[in-house]
Amino acid sequence: MNALAFQDFYPDELSHCYGCGKNNPHGHQLKSYWSDDGTETVAHFTPQPYHTAIPGYVYGGLIASLIDCHGTGTASAAAYRAAGREPGSLPALRFVTASLKVDFLAPTPLGVTLELRGVPVEVKEKKVVVDITVSANGKITAKGQVIAVRMPESMKPA
Repeated sequence: MNALAFQDFYPDELSHCYGCGKNNPHGHQLKSYWSDDGTETVAHFTPQPYHTAIPGYVYGGLIASLIDCHGTGTASAAAYRAAGREPGSLPALRFVTASLKVDFLAPTPLGVTLELRGVPVEVKEKKVVVDITVSANGKITAKGQVIAVRMPESMKPA
């Protein structure tokens, strides 16, 4: 894996997301990377006891937010790759969520590191679709799809 995560290339003014922003000390600080073979993306996250739904299991909203942020990070990385550009080169290719679909397949246990794997299934200039799985102890517990769109100019800080 690369030393820097996709999110590390986000410009500082666009790095405040609760799920993946490096400038949000209260957030998840999710970090996403290309897999060793470069065909999919990978992130790991260890839920804390306060991420509880019921004792012993992860709150579904956390799982949704991890899928969301891994999806938009994957979208950014896939867009840079498709454009033949280096990550972080300007203008920034920053994506936001247009649609988030999550299916919960099995209860997700607390106390283990979760693995997210993403596959860009459609990459266009202004839209990227990413399929994502969440696994705990090697078992897929959730899957999702993120439709990410280029961040509109109206969302960018002045």
